[in-house]
Amino acid sequence: MALEIVTLVIPGFNDSNDELTRLAEFLASVSPDIPWHVTAFHKDYKMTDPENTTAETLMRAAEIGKKAGLRYVYAGNLPGMVGDWENTRCPNCQSLLIERYGYLIKGYFLTPQGCCPSCAASIPGRWDPTFPRQITDRPFVPLVRSQSDFLVLDF
Repeated sequence: MALEIVTLVIPGFNDSNDELTRLAEFLASVSPDIPWHVTAFHKDYKMTDPENTTAETLMRAAEIGKKAGLRYVYAGNLPGMVGDWENTRCPNCQSLLIERYGYLIKGYFLTPQGCCPSCAASIPGRWDPTFPRQITDRPFVPLVRSQSDFLVLDF
């Protein structure tokens, strides 16, 4: 079984340092190996308040998680805007294990046994011996739609 925690960080609702710290410390007390994904709220459909979560807020939340002792913290859904927080690094030697752009995997460097290729640390999770390639051909970017995303009805 695999477990990941995803937290939608909403400005003015759950983005205070205190609330993020308490959440991160609780997760770390359960297990420092639980992956914590902090994601950005964005205005969509009927949810037009509050303002969108900024990349700076996501990076602050990720830093709080790391400081609380979580070993796998990610800032997601703002591709290319959160620096190295999109990637997975070995908690022992900091070698790049999985390189991402948003949800798009650009590089997969784990050994077939799910270990760091540099220091051989076992990385918790369920890993394929080889990366079977991405299911999607592009990352999800909020409010950006391609023509193929729309259903066209001819009457």
